[in-house]
Amino acid sequence: MLSFNLFIKRVFDLVSSGIAIVLFMPLWIGVAIAIKRDSEGPIFFKQGRRTTNGRVFEMYKFRSMVVNAESMGAGLFNYENDPRVTKVGRFLRNSSIDELPQLFNIFMGDMSVVGPRPCVTYELGDFETLNKRFKKRFEVKAGLTGLAQVKGRNDISWNDKVNYDNQYVDDFKKYGFLLDLKIIVETVLKVFKKEDIYENKKDDSLSDAEAAKLEEEEIIRIAHIPD
Repeated sequence: MLSFNLFIKRVFDLVSSGIAIVLFMPLWIGVAIAIKRDSEGPIFFKQGRRTTNGRVFEMYKFRSMVVNAESMGAGLFNYENDPRVTKVGRFLRNSSIDELPQLFNIFMGDMSVVGPRPCVTYELGDFETLNKRFKKRFEVKAGLTGLAQVKGRNDISWNDKVNYDNQYVDDFKKYGFLLDLKIIVETVLKVFKKEDIYENKKDDSLSDAEAAKLEEEEIIRIAHIPD
């Protein structure tokens, strides 16, 4: 039964992403022009991410920040009013349009429409030494959206995200592709409400860079607590 659900999942990924890529062609063009007029740099942002069993692939997004933003300020974290985000980029993030190029990742098979969000290659520290709880989420293909996104998106901790991702791994085995359909509907509703777009600092007295550094250290520490 699981193999059948995985087959249906892949067929849905292939067909839905293929159709969406064609239908959104006018949007691709409009966004590309807006990005180039707004700031210097490439149209697309490419970044190494991890999917099934920790395999690394290149994930695509519309560029919403200044070039080399990853090495500035809060690094991988994005707090509200982040100065690295461009004017057009803020609209793209608020509407989630910046994520649409991942349809190509889905079409090519690196991602699925539904699954745990793919982490940056170094975000959780050394992949090989992750504890079992953090590694479990890599049993399935990374997704454009997932259970953690409909439960809180960026407004919940990595610890909670992992719990929801692991719950998805278990629930998919029980409910199959019907679970994906439910998450897709909930995702659409959340995008329209524009909820939980930005991460929250644990201590507002800290600068973005200081808060991000503490968060990053804590994530890696928890991810490597011995089983």
